Amino acid sequence: MNRRIRAGAIALALVAGTMLTAGPAQAADPLLSQGKPVTASSSGGCCPAANAVDGDSATRWASAAGVDPQWIYVDLGAAVHVSRVRLQWDASCATAYEIDTSADHVTWTKIYATTAGKGGVEDLTALDGTGRYVRVYGTKRCRTDASKGYSLQEFGVYGSGGDVRPPSPPGTPTLTGVTPTSATISWTAATDDVGVTGYDVYRDGQLCASTTGALTATCGNLAPNVSYGFYVNARDAAGNVSQASGTLIVKTPPSDDHTPPSAPSNLHTTAVNSTSIGLAWTASTDEVGVAGYRIYDGGTQIGTSDTTSTTLGGLTPNTAYHLQVRAFDANGNLSDPSTPVLDVTTTGGSTCTPSQGVCGATQVGTDDDVVWGLVTLPDGTILYNQRDAHAIVHLNPKTGAKKTIGTVPNVQSTDGEGGLTGLEINPASFASDHWLYIMHTSPSDNRIVRIKYDPAGDSLTTSTEQVLLTGIARNKFHNGGRLRFSPDGRYLFAGTGDAQNSSNAPNTSSLNGKVLRISPDGSIPADNPFHNAVWSYGHRNVQGLAFDSQGRLWEQEFGNSIMDETNLIVKGGNYGWPSCEGTSGSCDGFIAPKKTYPVGQGSCSGITIIRDALYVACQKGQRLYRAVISGSSLTNFQTFFNGTYGRLRTVEPAPDGQMWLATSVDGDKDSTPHNSHNKILRVSVG
Repeated sequence: MNRRIRAGAIALALVAGTMLTAGPAQAADPLLSQGKPVTASSSGGCCPAANAVDGDSATRWASAAGVDPQWIYVDLGAAVHVSRVRLQWDASCATAYEIDTSADHVTWTKIYATTAGKGGVEDLTALDGTGRYVRVYGTKRCRTDASKGYSLQEFGVYGSGGDVRPPSPPGTPTLTGVTPTSATISWTAATDDVGVTGYDVYRDGQLCASTTGALTATCGNLAPNVSYGFYVNARDAAGNVSQASGTLIVKTPPSDDHTPPSAPSNLHTTAVNSTSIGLAWTASTDEVGVAGYRIYDGGTQIGTSDTTSTTLGGLTPNTAYHLQVRAFDANGNLSDPSTPVLDVTTTGGSTCTPSQGVCGATQVGTDDDVVWGLVTLPDGTILYNQRDAHAIVHLNPKTGAKKTIGTVPNVQSTDGEGGLTGLEINPASFASDHWLYIMHTSPSDNRIVRIKYDPAGDSLTTSTEQVLLTGIARNKFHNGGRLRFSPDGRYLFAGTGDAQNSSNAPNTSSLNGKVLRISPDGSIPADNPFHNAVWSYGHRNVQGLAFDSQGRLWEQEFGNSIMDETNLIVKGGNYGWPSCEGTSGSCDGFIAPKKTYPVGQGSCSGITIIRDALYVACQKGQRLYRAVISGSSLTNFQTFFNGTYGRLRTVEPAPDGQMWLATSVDGDKDSTPHNSHNKILRVSVG
């Protein structure tokens, strides 16, 4: 019997505030800083900087009095991975400070920050930083006496040396063979300072083959007459993973199956209301296999289905529809239409009831770029991110008027799914502070920043940019990117991907494959479970975050090839990746998802919660799921817009209890700006 942690344990953890963990504790990393060269911003005369790394707590470094900031850094002699810093303060400690790493003691990366330092011994565990230099940077003292500086008895840096450098990217693959259901590719070798031990081959972000050194591989389970993007990552013995190779686009040839399925029969309605029609029919047959069904109104396709039933949503009240269904197989052969044509007229009325779930959808805008993060301003208008163009657009949904308000600085795409992703505002303070919270890929990492929006000028004031969190590893795919404030505005949550290195997800020192939690100013809350930004871990690629009426956080993530997951997030919880995908794999001891979806019917991205109904937007599945939150379970599942609008990415609350829905059609895997065909819709929900 699978012993994954079930709803009762989760509820207890929520009530008691306990931390859920899995697996034995790892041995501590060695002390690296003792006796190493150290430099400080100043010394108070009595106490040189070297005293802080001499291993003797009876000696101390004291900074000059009365001036902030002050800092001290140690030179470890080579790049290391920093997992822990131990600070032993004298009476004059730091209340506000950060820990930074650097390769050159010029450019620094923050790996820890606090505004609640208490002095004494502060043991900062589960850090995740890489660099030769490690710095304590103090900005506020715990003593008000201006004649006192900082006084640090010991500054201990712990971590691991050895190989911290990933291999170079492999060469762009070339095609060596293709069939209707498989492709064989080859590539040139990556290089590494120690040695490459293997390669992982991805198909549109999903792992499809691995080698232990061979420079060729075959990916199967493909569909005939479909285009795929293949690329390769290299890895070394230390677990470092390269950035991805270039992408090879391969279109599989058609198969020799030219026999279409039989026509569906017995088409009939299962429900009719003002804005939706439920349909069912008798299955078609095919000598190879039926892949799905397409639903037509008078010859125009208006939906798809994987099964022999569907609900057509977003229809017009009191309107006649002339419906037929056709089956198709994996080679794209299309059956004759079902007969006879089913004539159905929707009912009158405009009220959307809870039993209907989702009613009409009205287009309020279009965009030729990937619409990612989206927020509603207090006046009811919308701001949204263009992922590949790196710009933020202001849309008036009542008039359709839109304006590009600015381009976010330092954004770099990844020839995949990186770029300008998350967008959020603080519900508790936006009316007065006008901060936009933004997640994006930079040339070196994924990061969270904030920039002020100028309502008077309807523009982005880029000079106000503040970098809140850095060091979230990037790659071609698996960059995560969703942002969500807690309802009280005290904390900002972020979803990250594993950066195509699955070992990141269970490592609580890594910011990848996580749900993160920081304060609005970027500092780390004192009650975070691992003393860094990590709130939960064991995630593959987090795409959706939403809070329910009880203040609980729900999360949506991409699976690899088996299952997507909807999870109820608890502090310190381990959700199992890569040992467990959904409920498949070695799942004992991990927190079970509340719902799983076959990847072929899912690849679900954004989620939102409106009146405690959860809405899930799916890309590959091209559908919107709706479920009612009942206790800690999801019930009354319904499916809407199945194939109506194509790939769906982002859902957000709209004014008057309605919902925004953004599509993700074309150009969402190549980082090319302005090559998409997307709609932004206002959806009526029950």
